[in-house]
Amino acid sequence: MKKVKTWLPGVLLLLPSILLVLVFVYGLIGRNIASSFDRVETKSGRLVSEGGLANYATLLGSERYQHALWNLLVLTVVFVVGAMFFGLLWAILLEKGVTGEGAFRSIYLFPMAVSFIASGVVWRWLMSPGTGDYEAVGLNRLLIELGLPQLQNSWWSSDSRFNMAAMAIPAVWQLAGYVMALFLAGFRGITTDQREAARMDGASEWKIYRHVLFPQLSPIALSALIIMGHMSLKMFDLIYAIAGQNSYVSEVPATLMWLQLFNLNDPVAAAVNATILLLLVALVVVPYLVYTNRTEKAGR
Repeated sequence: MKKVKTWLPGVLLLLPSILLVLVFVYGLIGRNIASSFDRVETKSGRLVSEGGLANYATLLGSERYQHALWNLLVLTVVFVVGAMFFGLLWAILLEKGVTGEGAFRSIYLFPMAVSFIASGVVWRWLMSPGTGDYEAVGLNRLLIELGLPQLQNSWWSSDSRFNMAAMAIPAVWQLAGYVMALFLAGFRGITTDQREAARMDGASEWKIYRHVLFPQLSPIALSALIIMGHMSLKMFDLIYAIAGQNSYVSEVPATLMWLQLFNLNDPVAAAVNATILLLLVALVVVPYLVYTNRTEKAGR
């Protein structure tokens, strides 16, 4: 009876949250997956797809979806590498101790406080594709004023297969500060005794970072990598704000799903798209959760 009284209040306290999560998270995920296997018919009753896995084969085989997946790959690689690089660089600079460290931390972290929609509106102007003396604004105008007109380009709206690298620039600007905060917390968690011991053994600063500090930051680096990776996979609002809803050149699965559902009136294709995105995110997050769980158990 005492055991029941011990866990029952906690269960009752959490029960509303558990029910809400079951219904509005896992319930809707299940409903979406079920919808992705529905038969597809036109308004006139003509059968388009028998449903089932054929819906997935149709979407994955379409040129438009393959284009969106390629854009997502380019965006993810550039965004993750850029955010990790600048986040680590800023953390190292601040960790060394600089005058006005608090101000620099605030400057680097400020973009995180801005919504993707708000920053997207600003970056849409900064990366305006117009070139030349009469059309250039934003960064292209700055390049002209600096005497570097040859560096003007169309940014995200170019026909290049790597145009999404430009779309990653605003995302790096916005989230590199978050990565910096993670690494800086890791640096500050390492005692100075370890550094002093390495210096007494004749280790240079580079060797101290390489052999003493960086190995202890690997769990933080993995966490940052997973967080940045899954955020890029489901990125929608920043791309929507910069390129708009009908931009084929900058289309990714998330923006294509919006068009499928609201513009193309194809909810089954949107459900298939959403399920594939869920699987991609799971491929990134689930191994990390398994690794974290095993690490925690091994540390006990």
